[in-house]
Amino acid sequence: MAAESATIVQRLWNYCNALRDDGVSYGDYVEQLTYLLFLKMSDEKSKTPGMKAVQIPEEYAWPVLRKLEGEKLESHYRKTLQSLGKGHAGAILGTIFIKAQNKIQDPAKLRRLIDLIDGEVWVGLDMDVKGEIYEGLLQKNAEDIKSGAGQYFTPRALIQAMVAVTQPKPDQTICDPACGTGGFFLAAHDYITETWQLDKGQKKFLKTKAFRGWEIVDSAARLCVMNLFLHGIGEDESLITVADSLGSAPGVSFDMILTNPPFGKKSSITVVGEDGKSNRETLIYERPDFSATTSNKQLNFLQHVKTICKINGQVAIVVPDNVLFEGGAGETVRRKLLQECDVHTLLRLPTGIFYAQGVKANVLFFERKPAAESAWTKKLWIYDFRTNIHFTLKTNPLKLDDLQDFIKCYNPDNRHKRKETDRFKCFDYNDLIARDKVSLDIFWLKDDSLEDSNNLPEPSIIAADIIENLQAALEQFQGIKEELNGEDV
Repeated sequence: MAAESATIVQRLWNYCNALRDDGVSYGDYVEQLTYLLFLKMSDEKSKTPGMKAVQIPEEYAWPVLRKLEGEKLESHYRKTLQSLGKGHAGAILGTIFIKAQNKIQDPAKLRRLIDLIDGEVWVGLDMDVKGEIYEGLLQKNAEDIKSGAGQYFTPRALIQAMVAVTQPKPDQTICDPACGTGGFFLAAHDYITETWQLDKGQKKFLKTKAFRGWEIVDSAARLCVMNLFLHGIGEDESLITVADSLGSAPGVSFDMILTNPPFGKKSSITVVGEDGKSNRETLIYERPDFSATTSNKQLNFLQHVKTICKINGQVAIVVPDNVLFEGGAGETVRRKLLQECDVHTLLRLPTGIFYAQGVKANVLFFERKPAAESAWTKKLWIYDFRTNIHFTLKTNPLKLDDLQDFIKCYNPDNRHKRKETDRFKCFDYNDLIARDKVSLDIFWLKDDSLEDSNNLPEPSIIAADIIENLQAALEQFQGIKEELNGEDV
């Protein structure tokens, strides 16, 4: 991060510590910053010739807010947040201020935060600097385990590697149906602008039409829209829909899907697929475009991204291990996927890279193909980036350099000319189909820690592995309980 942006991030973040004494969490603080920063930038843009500003009603604009003090300030700020969130459905204003509330009850401290933001000329900052400032705040928020925000923040090094191998192009539409804070959109935007010479029309498309996201959590959608706004993406209309993307088919398909759907607990909702099965649930989604019925969110997201991808479009999706080996609906989904798509690459991820601790994960890469009698998948290449590899969020975080060997092996310029290495192996379709439950949970390297106690990882890593294994086991037991129609296990 540039020194200029790092300094501003630290200054803004230091003030959060003073507010925590009043019960303002990291997440609440970033939200309040978002509201105020949006109002300040809108005011600056309205006064800058040639810049298009989001129209804020005059009585709620920044100049009014910055001249108030005491109880009048707190009262007016609360009214501003309530008013701006109404009557702007689908617009960037409505998404930013949806269900907005003031969490800073002390007018003096609210005044101090307004002064902090007012002290910078945000429009005058370079777009990269503004983006880095906000990304820095989002990362600090994700690092706070208690806030739970880590589940919306995918490690940027992993995102950059996924984008590097999928190589998005100008005029392509890119979707993330679980977009969190928008990391995939920003990485794809940077890749396109740095790789291609764009004409005026392509620049306009990239800013207003290229990206489309869904996010079920209001606060995460707010952060995503603001993140895009600070990077110069989007105008009056919000590119993010605040809704459950699994609820229904969106009626539109995309050239590329890049996503890391939420892990964790199985959904309380069952999606009824073409097999017509349904479990005893309080709410059921009817998705005839799905091939299997399941309450497993990750399997449903895998089915969902396949259906919203254009023919010959690309998908890169982060999935937990159970998506690779789970029977029943899992086997049905994998068979269909191997048949109807070219499932060409699987990246097995190490532990210790996600802010939200949970299950072991992988990245699955495939292309959707037109209907055919024979299976589209011919060979699945698996890169084992897990065995004997360990990371920690603080002392040894994942960096893009750590993924360079995977990018090289992937060979994105011509993935049909790949070579096997110790960590990169190829498996034929017939061998995959013959495996028990069509399991794609394949590994071949020896775990050194099992062979030699001198090679054991650090105690913190071992503890993290134990936690992840226990949580994964609880997921399996929860699934069994659901299959027994709620009976005690």
